Amino acid sequence: MELRARSVVEGFITGLHRSPYHGFSVEFTEHRPYQPGDEIRRIDWKAYGKTDRFYVKEYEEETNLKATVVLDASRSMAFASEGGLSKFAYASYLTAALSYLMVEQRDAVGLTLFDAAIRTAIPPRATRTNLTAILAALEHAEPASTTGAAETLHRVAEQLKRRGLVIVLSDLFDEPGAVLSAFKHFRHKGNEVIVMQVLDPLERSFAFGRDAVFRDMETGEEMMTQPWHIQQAYRDSLREFLGRYRKECGENGIDYVLLDTSTPYDRALTEYLHKRRRLH
Repeated sequence: MELRARSVVEGFITGLHRSPYHGFSVEFTEHRPYQPGDEIRRIDWKAYGKTDRFYVKEYEEETNLKATVVLDASRSMAFASEGGLSKFAYASYLTAALSYLMVEQRDAVGLTLFDAAIRTAIPPRATRTNLTAILAALEHAEPASTTGAAETLHRVAEQLKRRGLVIVLSDLFDEPGAVLSAFKHFRHKGNEVIVMQVLDPLERSFAFGRDAVFRDMETGEEMMTQPWHIQQAYRDSLREFLGRYRKECGENGIDYVLLDTSTPYDRALTEYLHKRRRLH
């Protein structure tokens, strides 16, 4: 998980043609002599080449951002098109990359995993130890229960001790009015919120074969149908479903990002950075 997170973030930064710190609201202040216990990666090798002495760069944080990534681990997130990533795997890798990026920026990040209840809650901290705990939790998590997004998100909002940035990753397959009420609960408590709705490409296109058996991943209930008969009605319903989230999030100062498992991670990381800059 750590290798994947680092690979995504370093590739993203390379694509921006900038160093890991440039433009990320962490400003370089000064050099000081290396001391035992300092991180090796902070050594300025150019300074060493000129002086034959070890110096480390010190950085000054402009903000003290505390972020909590709230990840849906309900059974519906296990769905995957043939040969593709599941929604949960995609959201987990994205969570790992966001967490890695935040710690590299000296920001505090925490993780809450939920389904019908809160399964894991790691408070935000800006340490490598906390990042390791987050990545380990993601590595071992499996979507395994029914959806209870709205009720559980209300509980998450109540448990947050300090205001900060909340990033929700979920397919949002619950009653929209109830889920939106939970998002407003985060805002009422003074949090900034980014909602990243993660779907599978087939859930957006409904491009299945002529005959198919659909099985509810949470209840096991099955239904046989001919997808091409209902494809247009499904797409219309989905457009209305997604449109409500987009509209009401916008009306309540909540950033909304629609992703599917074929979307490059760069898009979500860019949305996060845009949000972070606006919080200054």
